[in-house]
Amino acid sequence: MATAQATPVRPARPGTGRGPLAALRERPAAGKLLLLALAAAVLVPLVHGRWGGWVWPDALTADLSGPLGSVTDWIVSNRDSHPLFLYFFGHISNAVVLSVRGVYLVLLALGWAGVTVLAAAVAWRVAGTRLALTAAASFLACGLLGMWVPTMQTLALMVVAVLASVVLGLFLGLAAGLSDRVFRILRPVLDTMQVLPAFAYLLPVVLVFGIGVPGAVLATVVYAAPPMARLTALGMRGADGGVMEAVTSLGATGRQRLLTARLPLARKELLLGLNQTIMMALSMAVIASVIGAGGLGDRVYQALSAVDVGAALAAGIPIVLLAVVLDRTTEAAGRRIGAEPTGPALLRGWRGWGLAALVTAAVAVVGRLTDGRVWPDDVTVAIAGPVNTAKDWMVDHLYTGVPVVGGTADLASHFTSGVLNPLRSGLTSLPWWSVLLVVAALAWTIGTWRTAATAVLAMAAIGVLGVWEPSMDTLSQVIAAVAVTLVLGFSIAIGAARSARLEKLLRPVLDVFQTMPQFVYLIPVVALFGVGRAPAAAAAVVYALPAVVRITTQGLRGVDPAALEGARSLGATPGQQLRQVQLPLARPSLLLAVNQAVVLVLAVVIIGGLVGSGALGYDVVFGLAQGDLATGLVAGAAIVCLGLMLDRVTQPTARRQRQES
Repeated sequence: MATAQATPVRPARPGTGRGPLAALRERPAAGKLLLLALAAAVLVPLVHGRWGGWVWPDALTADLSGPLGSVTDWIVSNRDSHPLFLYFFGHISNAVVLSVRGVYLVLLALGWAGVTVLAAAVAWRVAGTRLALTAAASFLACGLLGMWVPTMQTLALMVVAVLASVVLGLFLGLAAGLSDRVFRILRPVLDTMQVLPAFAYLLPVVLVFGIGVPGAVLATVVYAAPPMARLTALGMRGADGGVMEAVTSLGATGRQRLLTARLPLARKELLLGLNQTIMMALSMAVIASVIGAGGLGDRVYQALSAVDVGAALAAGIPIVLLAVVLDRTTEAAGRRIGAEPTGPALLRGWRGWGLAALVTAAVAVVGRLTDGRVWPDDVTVAIAGPVNTAKDWMVDHLYTGVPVVGGTADLASHFTSGVLNPLRSGLTSLPWWSVLLVVAALAWTIGTWRTAATAVLAMAAIGVLGVWEPSMDTLSQVIAAVAVTLVLGFSIAIGAARSARLEKLLRPVLDVFQTMPQFVYLIPVVALFGVGRAPAAAAAVVYALPAVVRITTQGLRGVDPAALEGARSLGATPGQQLRQVQLPLARPSLLLAVNQAVVLVLAVVIIGGLVGSGALGYDVVFGLAQGDLATGLVAGAAIVCLGLMLDRVTQPTARRQRQES
C-alpha cells in the first residue's frame, strides 16, 4: 500500500501572504478612514493657515440679505401689476380659493348629519361596520367639542390639497415608472424632498402667494405629492414581467398596457401612496395654520401662542380623530385588494355604493329641512376649562415638588443644562473643518464617496449661508433627542420582539401616535415642561418613537429562525442570541430606524421654534411672522442642508446594503 508523501511547506516570500493591503481590502471602512486621514493631514494645515481654524471664516460667507431684500421689494411692488402674478400665480390662487370654498359649501350643504353619515358610509363600504361606527363617533366627537366648523374648514382644504397632490404625484410617478431617464432625474429630487421638514416648504410659497389659503394649499401639495410619486413609480417599475410580456404579445398598445396591466398590478402601491399622501397633507394642513390656513390648525396655533392647553387640546383631539379615520379607511381599502368580497351579495359592488349615496342624500335633505347645516351650539362639551384645571394641578404637583425627581420642570432644566448645553457648546467650539471631517468620515464609511461629498457640501453650504452657530444649536437638539429616542425605542422594541403580548398591547398605541400630526405633539409638552429647548426635544422624541419601535420590532422578528435555532442548540442564552444573532442580522432595519429617527426628530425640533426651541426653528418662525424673507429663507435653506446631511450620514446606500447582506 503506497503511502502519501507530505507536501513540504515552503516559507512565505517577503511581500506575499496577509499584508496590510490585504487587511485593508477586507476592511473597506478602515481604508476609507485612512485615506481621509491622509487627505486631512495635507489639507488641514493649508486651510488653517488660509482661513483660521475655529469659527467659520467670513471670507467663505455669502451675505444674502441684500439680494433677498431686493427680491422681496420687487415682489411687493409688482404683486398687483406684473403679468406673472396677474395671469399665472393669480389664476392659480383664485382656482385654489374657489375650489376650497366650493368643497366647504358642499360640506355645509350636507349638514353635520349628512357629513357624518357620508364618512360612516364610506368607511362601511371600505372596511366594514366597526370602522363605520368609529368614523361616525369621530365626527360626532368633533361636533361635541365645538369644533365642527373648523373641522369642515380643515377637511375642505384637505380634499383640494389631496386631489391636487394625487394628480401631481400620479403624473410624476407615471413618468418615472415608464422612463429610466426621468426616474434617475426625479429620484434625487424626491429623496431630498422626503427629508425636508415641513416648515421648509412654507417660506417659498409665502414669498409667491402670500399669507392665506392659496399658500397653505400649495405648500401642502408640494409636501404631500412626493410619496404618491415615489410609490406610483415603484408600482409601475415593479409590474410582473411575465404579465407585461403576455400583454405585449397580444398586440396591446402602450396605452392599453398601461391601463389594463401596469395600473391594475400597481393598485396596492397606489393606495399606499394615497394613504401616505393623505396623512402628510393633514399634517401639513395643520402646520400651514402658521401662514393662514385656518381650521383646526389655527385654533391649535392660537391656543399655543396663549399657552392655553385646554383650547389647544380641544382642537387637537379632532385632528387626531380625523387622522385616525382617514388612515384606517385608506389602509383598509389597500388590504381589501384581491380579497374575497364579504357581506350580503345584494350589497356588493355598485349596489352598496348606491345605497350609501341614497342614505347620505336622504339624511342631508332632512338635515337641510331642519336647519342642521352646522352643529348646534347648545350640544357641545367645553373641555378647555377642566383641561386647564388639570393642567394647573399638574403644574402644582408634577411641574415642581415631586419627591426625588423634583418634577417635570426640574427634569427639563437638568436635561437642558446637562445634555443640551454641553452638546451645543461642544459643537460650536469645534473647529469648523473638524465638523466637516467628521461628517465626511461618517458618510463615507456608511456609503460611497458621492454620499460623503453630498453631506460635506451640505454642511459647507450652512457655513456659506452664515448660520453656522444656530445650525450647530439645532444639530445639538437633534442629536440629544435622537439618542433618547433610540435608547427608548430599541429597549421597547426588544421587549416587543420577545413578547407577543407586549407587541399586541403596543400596536394600537403606536398606530394612534403614528397618525397624529406633528403640531399636536406640542400640546402635552407645553403643559408638562413649559417652553424652551427641552420641551421641543421631548415632543420630537414622542413623535419619532413609534417609527423606531415598529421598524426595530419588525427587523428583530424577521431574523432567520434557523439562525436562532442554531444559537439555541449551541447553548446560547437569550441575551447572547440577541447580541450575537438578532442584532447583527437585523442591522439594516436598525440603520433604517436610526435614519427615520433623525428625519422625524429634525422635523419636530424645527416646529419647536413655536415653543421656544430657538436656533433655526426660531429664525423660520420669526421670518414667517415678521415677513423677514432673508432671515426665514436662509434658515429654511440651512434646514434643508442639515436634513440632507443627516440623511446621508445615517442611511447606507443600496450598494453598501448589498455588500453587508
